[in-house]
Amino acid sequence: LIALTNYRKMGFTRYVEVGRVCVVNYGPDAGKLCTIVDIVDGNKCLIDGPRKLTGVGRQVIPFKRLALTDLVCKIERSARDAEISAAFADADIMGKWESTSWAKKISAKGKRASLSDFDRFKVMVARKQKTQLVAAKVAELKK
Repeated sequence: LIALTNYRKMGFTRYVEVGRVCVVNYGPDAGKLCTIVDIVDGNKCLIDGPRKLTGVGRQVIPFKRLALTDLVCKIERSARDAEISAAFADADIMGKWESTSWAKKISAKGKRASLSDFDRFKVMVARKQKTQLVAAKVAELKK
């Protein structure tokens, strides 16, 4: 009986729905958050940022350029920018997003990409020093 209940359980939890918060993974808005406002057809949807918070304007975009997150805000279909902003604030979407490991990885990747040559050199030296300290401590503990 237990096996049957597990068998019937759906594997997916992130559905394309109005109010689903997504990350744009391709194009000029890559890496930015957006919200699905309306579904155009089986391949495209209408998204909106809101622009003030995320920098993404209202546009039609294919699903293959979106990555669905676990976050959902309660909005009506074809909601205006102000309504989406209010829903974002009520649900604390930006705070929840910043606390996810996904957002932290995107932030770290951006920081690494913006490093200068000297900054990369300093990171390399610090990594070598850390490795030496760890190796010395491990050798000390082995004795």
